[in-house]
Amino acid sequence: MSFPQILEVAIGLILVYYLLGSLVSTMTKVITESLETRGVALEKYLKKIAGEKFVDLKRMPQIEALRPIRYKNWFSVFSSSTEPKMVERIPSSTLVDAFFDLTGLTNKKDLSADELLELIGKLPESEGKQAILTWIKQGVTDINDIRKRTDAYFCGILDQAAATFKANARSFVLILSIAITLLFGTDSIQLAKDLWTNAELRAIAAAQAGAVVQEGGTSSDLTSLLDDLSRLTVRIGWWQTQTFPETGLAADWVAFVILKLLGLGLTVMAVAQGSSFWYDFLRRIAGRTEPAKSTSDDSGG
Repeated sequence: MSFPQILEVAIGLILVYYLLGSLVSTMTKVITESLETRGVALEKYLKKIAGEKFVDLKRMPQIEALRPIRYKNWFSVFSSSTEPKMVERIPSSTLVDAFFDLTGLTNKKDLSADELLELIGKLPESEGKQAILTWIKQGVTDINDIRKRTDAYFCGILDQAAATFKANARSFVLILSIAITLLFGTDSIQLAKDLWTNAELRAIAAAQAGAVVQEGGTSSDLTSLLDDLSRLTVRIGWWQTQTFPETGLAADWVAFVILKLLGLGLTVMAVAQGSSFWYDFLRRIAGRTEPAKSTSDDSGG
């Protein structure tokens, strides 16, 4: 067994995982931006802070100014028609300022505990209201102290919103990884066999891997990613699968199905790791194939 040959096979697999991962990442970005999943997750936590007044909180000028500008819909790319979308990120200090404006605490000084309780008591029920009421009842009546505690509290809330978005995005990544793997029929076991037995395929994969690393990655354009995949002459796609058992024996078919499911499962797990994960691997080892050029021609095929 030749170590350079093993390395070339690994590079071929990693390249395919990277390209499929890039495809999944691009599609995930398109879906999450279209559905505004980050904004939806953030809004869920703004409701916890301000209750029924979360709409008023969103309309505060400092919050409104944070709305990202994007195309109105899928077809707006041709007309350059844009509109503000849901707020996706809010610095905690900005959120504190907006919340203090909403509650009437801005520029209030030297208020007694009873005055603070009366002012906060006018807010609709929410976790934000209860948090401040708790601090006041504990003897925290200085506005600056309340602001510091509110800032720390909002930092935690915003972290929770970000974690919720990441969890949702991760679900999209996993679902898309399964769908793309099944669509292309990318069986890691069969792919590794093809690379191992075909020196030409390994050379093509190594050359494309080197180009990817040299260019600093691939384009996020779906068409470009599909073109990159099509340039690989490894077996990607059910229509290219030619490994069905030649006999009608049940044992052969059972073994075929088990290996096929295992190979597809390995691909799903690999692609779900993300394109950046595999690009780092590709960048580290792609250059090591240079000494292997003399052995690739007689490694089998």
